[in-house]
Amino acid sequence: MKPMGPIPAWFAGEEGMLLIGGCGAASLVDDAGDTPLFVYDMAIMEAQVRRLRDAMPEALDIHYAIKANPYPPLLERMATLVDGFDIASGGELDRALTAGMAADHISFAGPGKRDDELAAAIFAGATINLESEGEAQRALRFAAEQGRTARLAVRVNPDFDLKGSGMRMGGGAKPFGVDADRAAALARHVIDAGADWRGWHIFAGSQNLDAMAIIEAQAATIALAARLSEQVGVTPPLVNLGGGFGVAYFPGDVPLDIRPIGVALGAVLDERPAILRDSRFAMELGRWLVAEAGVYLTRVVDVKQSQGETFVVVDGGLHHQLAASGNFGTVVRRNYPIAIANHFGAPPAGDAVNVVGCLCTPIDRLGDKVALPLVAVGDLIAIFLAGAYGASASPMAFLGHPAPREMLLD
Repeated sequence: MKPMGPIPAWFAGEEGMLLIGGCGAASLVDDAGDTPLFVYDMAIMEAQVRRLRDAMPEALDIHYAIKANPYPPLLERMATLVDGFDIASGGELDRALTAGMAADHISFAGPGKRDDELAAAIFAGATINLESEGEAQRALRFAAEQGRTARLAVRVNPDFDLKGSGMRMGGGAKPFGVDADRAAALARHVIDAGADWRGWHIFAGSQNLDAMAIIEAQAATIALAARLSEQVGVTPPLVNLGGGFGVAYFPGDVPLDIRPIGVALGAVLDERPAILRDSRFAMELGRWLVAEAGVYLTRVVDVKQSQGETFVVVDGGLHHQLAASGNFGTVVRRNYPIAIANHFGAPPAGDAVNVVGCLCTPIDRLGDKVALPLVAVGDLIAIFLAGAYGASASPMAFLGHPAPREMLLD
């Protein structure tokens, strides 16, 4: 038997039925028409934004990294809650603009921007976070061809990383950003070329549950931004500190306490060097804002035995929830929190079971030797923490199965 991660505290049951946003899971499936179904509770996302604003200093803007979940109705609501969107493709640019986010509050990062994406971002008026000197030259050329002033920031590959991160985005050789020892020269170049220099983007790592590591990385980020700005001789309008806030997915994970992070960041900003005195600061978060708000509901289509083990086969799988299968950014497979939605709160019954998807591959496993109540065909399996890196981060075209339904509870 293998443990599962903790079910987020937002969720409860009523007469054995999981409630999501106050609605029974089975009735939500009926409303949607079928399973598999992603349900996103907007009230949880709003609460996360409030928690963040309450904990962080006033000088900090909150950006949503829409790669975490680009579901259009969700983006429309998030556009009213945060100060900006961070994007990583031309498609996300279109979604951000359609959702109502002002172009000058959109920043575009990513190491492989195509020419048409750069041209579209310049035409729209979004900020491009430059990942290389070559990208800067292309952006300046497209701006000249359009007769527009490009809004350009420099993404820096810092000379440190965020210790304990699930994914390290900085430190050492990386495809992301310009090495710190060349960043000031690039900023000076784009300023001299007539661009509207928007500042620095310094992202050291993601999915971190160590508050002290985040505090140290943020302090180092601000010190690096000040040092680079002194070399440029210009105050940056914005310093994007990146994200890094992790979510407690797995057994033993302790939810991140963001309050000491906000206190420490406030103290660092109060004492920031003069070159940054008139700068704004931003934090870009995706996963932390939306992960806990999502539940993936999938129906049991078969329960079978093999070599003494029980396999609960569902109509969903890794083609919708790659991360929960352990095949997205993890080295050792561990169990996300899982429950039987229509027997929510019931005690486990008998031996552990394996929850597997409908795909013809042994890696389509959503629960590995987990303890569940007695499972029957027709039951609804709920996989939590499905609000981030779910549908859009999974290989939905694999084997030709239908796309999942999605629903936002307002």
